[in-house]
Parts: sequence; structure tokens; C-alpha cells
Amino acid sequence: MGYIKDHFKKIADIQATEIKKIIAEHGELSLGEVTVAQAYQGMRGIPGLITETSLLDANEGIRFRGCSIPELREKLPHSEAGNEPLPEGLFYLMLMGELPSHEDVEHISATWARRSHVPNHVFDVIESLPVGTHPMTQFSVAVLALQTESKFAKAYNEGISKKEYWDYTFEDTMTLIARLPRVAAYIYRRKYKNGEHIQPDGMLDWGANFAHMLGYSEHGFVELIRLYLTIHADHEGGNVSAHATHLVGSALSDPYLSFAAGMTGLAGPLHGLANQEVIRWIEELQENLGTLEPSKEQIADYIKKTLTEGKVVPGYGHAVLRKTDPRFTAQMEFAKVHCPNDPTVKTVWNVYEVAPDILESTGKIKNPWPNVDAHSGALLKHYGLIEEDFYTVLFGVSRALGVLASLCWDRALGFAIERPKSMTTEWIKNYIAKQAVQ
Repeated sequence: MGYIKDHFKKIADIQATEIKKIIAEHGELSLGEVTVAQAYQGMRGIPGLITETSLLDANEGIRFRGCSIPELREKLPHSEAGNEPLPEGLFYLMLMGELPSHEDVEHISATWARRSHVPNHVFDVIESLPVGTHPMTQFSVAVLALQTESKFAKAYNEGISKKEYWDYTFEDTMTLIARLPRVAAYIYRRKYKNGEHIQPDGMLDWGANFAHMLGYSEHGFVELIRLYLTIHADHEGGNVSAHATHLVGSALSDPYLSFAAGMTGLAGPLHGLANQEVIRWIEELQENLGTLEPSKEQIADYIKKTLTEGKVVPGYGHAVLRKTDPRFTAQMEFAKVHCPNDPTVKTVWNVYEVAPDILESTGKIKNPWPNVDAHSGALLKHYGLIEEDFYTVLFGVSRALGVLASLCWDRALGFAIERPKSMTTEWIKNYIAKQAVQ
């Protein structure tokens, strides 16, 4: 089959060159509601989805039902001993469109605690995988194994009215979210802690129980997990994990199958794996410069070296945002209270001081500001969660809140199966030719 592969590469190279020329010469040509460039370049910026739970503004950042990140930290209920919002409150806000009371949050916490029991066969499936399997692969497989519990799938097979779809979607959503921390913590303890598992504590809130099962009881870490699970929960509907969940769900796949699709998307290097790349770059910077606390001048030189080598500075830039990500700011404010003297945290802040100007000076980067990934790894490492490959699983547990709340709305509003129109390059060429003679 070698010659077929070589022949494919030859044909693909020719067409790639042709497409590049088409975009350069006709990228702004309208195809109706979209341009040629938008069709080829990831549909970026094309309005085409309804997502009720959050909205991303290029200048204001993410808003959850109209509430900014600072407003969430102020207005959502906290634990008695904490200052960070409880993720249960954000789920309520995204689902209902109104701020929850303490009673609302306590009700959700209690409901998730009651539903948190994970069937043994799910652990058996996880154990069937090699221990060295990437945590996100284990997590995605475990979610698929949980699908045997889907009330939506069972009800659909028995024949239900379309008016009932939302009901069973809601039930599956509540059970799946309840069980995700247990599954994620099991994977963590299996892979990194010699399989020494920690049983859940039903008296704790959702985030605190997650921290407990991971094996971290320090108050600062529990607060960090609550904040982390809140600020990573949603980012409107166009990002890969949200869109994949919505897309698969639009085929009336149950929440387990839909969320698993979202998680395989989140595992991609251009999406959820970015937080790993940031902390690794920071640590490489420290190692190459021979100090845990390099000066701003040293950092600036290292950034320029990184760019000269044709590499990017991970954690900087965003597809939509044109300012510092409010989620980065929230983490920075958290760090100023809980770990202001941590060398790696201070390095993150110093990178923030010098990187934007350098990146902007290249003339090639529209948004030189840090995103959420630029800070999270340093905070997790401060508290001892050093296993970078696991960071995306934390992201996945959080993202469940937004994408599954949104899925409930998809079914409640009776949204149709997603089926955009696609074209071939040959169609594009013929269309350009027709426009040229008009």
C-alpha cells in the first residue's frame, strides 16, 4: 500500500497549493452568508449556533447568563469556610438563567452526592486499560462505559414522545455530572498513586469531594478546585468540546455518548491539552535559564528565542478574545492571596508583564494576551498536583457543567439535527469562475 500513500500525498500537496491560492485571491468572495476563507478556515466567526448558557465577547470575555467571572466570584454561593464560588451554583445559573440561593446549591450538592455511585463494571473497564494509557483516554472510555446507565437511551428504545426528551436528558445529565469526579479521581489514583483509592465523602460539596478523592485536603487546594471547576465550565458553543457535544447530541445520542464526543475533542492539543504545554514551556524556560525566578529581561530574551525558532508562546492568544482572559485574571487574584511567593507563579506573572508587547511587535499576532491556560498549571503544581497529563481531565470534569446544561436546553427547545452544507474545492472553483463572468 506504500505507493498509494505516496500518490495520495502528491495529489494532496497539489490541491493544498491550489487552495492556498484560492484563499489568497478569492478569500473575501461571498458564498451567500459566508466567505470562501471562512469555509476553508474552520468556520471561524460564522454565527450558526444557539447556546443559551454563555456568550463570549471579544472585549469583555466570557459571560455566563450575563454574569462576568468577577460577578460569579462575588454573587454565587460559597461554602461556609470558603471565598470561591461553588460550581453547583454555576450549573444552576447556566441551567435556569437566574442566580441560585444557598438552598438551591445545597439541593444540587445533595442530589449529586446521592447519584455519585459508579457501577463496578466501569472500574473494570478502566482496569482493562494499560496503566500507562493517557488519562483523557481512560476518562473518555469510562464515560462510554457509564452509558449503560442512560435513562434517555432506554426510554427512547421503549418509545417516548419528543416532549419528554428533555426529561430523560436532564436525568442523565444529573447522574453523569455526579459520577465524573469519582471516575476522574479513580483514574488519577490508579495511574499516579499506585491504585490506592480514596472513597467519596457524601458530606462534602461536589468540588471539595473531588479534591478529597484526588487525595488533597489543604484548604487552598479545595478553594482552587472550586474556582477551577467554575471558570472552565463553559465558553459558548463554538469551541470543539461544546460543539462536539452539541453536534452528537443533535442526533439524539444520549448525554453519555454526546459528552464522550466532547471529551475526545477536548483531548486535542489545540484545545484542552494547552494547559500542559504552558507549564512545560515555563519549566523549560526555568531550566534553560538556570533559575526558578528569571528576571523579566531573561524572560524577554527567551520569548524572542522561542519565536525565532518558529515556535509559539503557549497560553497567549485566543481565537475570539482581544484582551486578557478574565479567567487568567481570576487565577492571578487567587494566587496573590494563596501563593504569592511561589517561584513558578511569579514567573507566570513576569511572563505576563513582558510577553504581550513582544508578541504584538511581531505584527503577526492579533491577540497577544494570556488565556486561561497561561496560569492554571502553576497553581496546580503549587499544591502538589504535578501530573500534567491529568490536567485536561480536570478541565473535562468542569466542562461537563456547561455542555450538559446546554444539552438539556437543546432537547427542551427541540433543536434539530445539525447538518450544515459542505462544498468541494471543485465547486468553489466553478463558483469563482461563474462570479468572474457576471
